[in-house]
Amino acid sequence: MKQAKISVVGEFKTGKIDPRIYGSFIEHLGRAVYGGIYDPEHPLADEDGFRKDVIDEIKKLNVPIVRYPGGNFVSGYNWEDGVGPVENRPKRLELAWGVTEPNSFGTNEFMKWCKKADTSCMMAVNLGLRGPDEARNLVEYCNHKGGSYYSDLRIKHGVKEPYNIKLWCLGNEMDGDWQIGHKTAYEYGRIASETAKVMKWVDPDIELVLSGSSNLNMPTFGDWELQTLDLAYDKVDYVSLHQYYDNRTGDTDSFLAKSMAMDEFIKTVICICDTVKGKKHKKKEINLSFDEWNVWYHSNNDPVERWSMAPHQLEDYYNFEDALLVGLMLMTLVKHADRVKIACLAQLVNVIAPIMTENGGRIFEQTIFYPFMHMSNYARGSVLLSNLTCDKHDSKEFTDVPDLDCLATVNEAEDEITVFCVNRCQNEDYELNVNLLDLNGFRVVEHIEMAGFKPLDGNNFISAPVKPSNAELPKNSENIHIKPFSWNVIRFKK
Repeated sequence: MKQAKISVVGEFKTGKIDPRIYGSFIEHLGRAVYGGIYDPEHPLADEDGFRKDVIDEIKKLNVPIVRYPGGNFVSGYNWEDGVGPVENRPKRLELAWGVTEPNSFGTNEFMKWCKKADTSCMMAVNLGLRGPDEARNLVEYCNHKGGSYYSDLRIKHGVKEPYNIKLWCLGNEMDGDWQIGHKTAYEYGRIASETAKVMKWVDPDIELVLSGSSNLNMPTFGDWELQTLDLAYDKVDYVSLHQYYDNRTGDTDSFLAKSMAMDEFIKTVICICDTVKGKKHKKKEINLSFDEWNVWYHSNNDPVERWSMAPHQLEDYYNFEDALLVGLMLMTLVKHADRVKIACLAQLVNVIAPIMTENGGRIFEQTIFYPFMHMSNYARGSVLLSNLTCDKHDSKEFTDVPDLDCLATVNEAEDEITVFCVNRCQNEDYELNVNLLDLNGFRVVEHIEMAGFKPLDGNNFISAPVKPSNAELPKNSENIHIKPFSWNVIRFKK
């Protein structure tokens, strides 16, 4: 058995964990809405058509925010189509995904669903085909108390009190030529700046997310952030990052090292934000919103009938190695909690999601459900300074990959320390020595693990064998058995 050690310092905290780092995403795409969170014909649907079994699963994930309504969808979306009497709403050709949008679910339905799911909304505005006027009208509709055209329209639609949505996205992936209304960095920076200005004139208390690069491989990555921040720095609060990973080559070792690339991506964007801060001589700091991230590749090429309504689209069935990388990616986000304040697992139900449903039927938890659930529930509070020593290995794409990756957090309110650990090695056991240097009186009370599975093992509607279990607690609480190819949650209490 190999030996590893993590030394944890209680006196030094590297970042306060913003709960919004455990956010998710619902787009009008595939069956995320229709057949996912909204299925009026389902036997478990409530009086509003929301699936209660889906809400129960979402509550297990403890998701504080959900980004809505897109995604690529938002760049062609007229928000006015999704409010008012459902029978009067138009059906539209939805060009981003090549389907028909019935608009029977919109802003008011989503906000009602958020309340039932114990979450809040991260609203996106259309800066593809629309602009500042429509965006400020939507803020007025959602956040103004009354006595104006759009706030009174909301009241007419049966919603007396304002929603007070405080987090807004200024468009989506505007650097990509697949985007409806794709723009250059200058074009987007100007419209984002003007949109942000009038949105904050309507409600000065809102926070705004500037649309960053669609992924770190975009040819304009870096320059896009520099130009758009230079134009909009004073008016925005966050810049977004998006990144998905795949294992099309079947190279598990390289796949599980991709969280290292994510780490470099985050560091680079932080440097760019601080470069613009220095150039402008500002005290204000721009933080990061990593509002699309996940594993995505299993379903990219699945055929979809053009102009169909809520088809099975982008429905990845995840395996065990996917779960390990999702855990590693979320650990990477939390390690940067000093600057990453918001993150959204994309998406929440059916579309590249931890929860899968049948229309009118069953539901199951995907493999990626569990690392997210553990992190969201146990990695609260602050990130502790720690140092990990273990062996390293090389893969085809990466060098010096640590066999283990670990994160230590402290929940001050619960007087609890949690160590998260992934063993990337498929055949090597480790004994992990957890040295709580200046944290006296703590002992291991639980060791949750996912281990003993092959890389391609997964769950489905019939059975869900890939689940966490409780490992035997060590006699010496400082030495934890970390099995090969495993996800581990080690909880310490006083």
